[in-house]
Amino acid sequence: MFNKLISKQQFADLLKDDMVLMVGGFLGCGSPEALIDIIIEKRVKNLTIICNDTSFPDRGIGRLVAEKLVGRVLTSHIGTNPETGRQMVEGTIKVELIPQGTLIERIRAGGMGLGGFLTPTGVGTVVEEGKQKMTIEGREYLLELPLRADLALVKGGMVDKAGNVIYHGTARNFNPVIAFSAETVVAEAGKLVEIGSLNPESIVTPAPLIDHIFVPGQS
Repeated sequence: MFNKLISKQQFADLLKDDMVLMVGGFLGCGSPEALIDIIIEKRVKNLTIICNDTSFPDRGIGRLVAEKLVGRVLTSHIGTNPETGRQMVEGTIKVELIPQGTLIERIRAGGMGLGGFLTPTGVGTVVEEGKQKMTIEGREYLLELPLRADLALVKGGMVDKAGNVIYHGTARNFNPVIAFSAETVVAEAGKLVEIGSLNPESIVTPAPLIDHIFVPGQS
């Protein structure tokens, strides 16, 4: 069987300036902190980050913002991270605020190979700026386009050596959807277990979606 385990250096080799990353987590819960550590160490820059939120300055995705490695972020809110707001006002980071349901559906559309979807959310607000609008049966909708990334980073509570992933509680959040929507997917394993150890009915992200597994603490 193909060995999906990668070292810290092998993950670092996947990182490039200007790449598009999807990162799991909801206010830092379910974020792959060890992988974020490696991104900060490598100092890749001008990243585009697609995420639910920018967390806090000292946690999760917020640390990438605080380290000024992010050039653009597509997210549902930035209110818990004053550093994101400060950089946005200064013009050093571009922020595209997307309604949360629309954001996750755009990611899902990218993973499912859809060309987009129609939603009434945002009609008549700043959200509709620059977007195609359609009227169907008397109701206005916005055409929202799919999102994909070069690399998706997910955090599994337990991961087996084949790449099957189980998430713990609310740490599940965006992780299962972004695993469908990137060219390469890396799972950070809270605990690595042998193949066959996981209850098949508890597996959320199946092994074929995971390209690489990183275990924190291993070189």
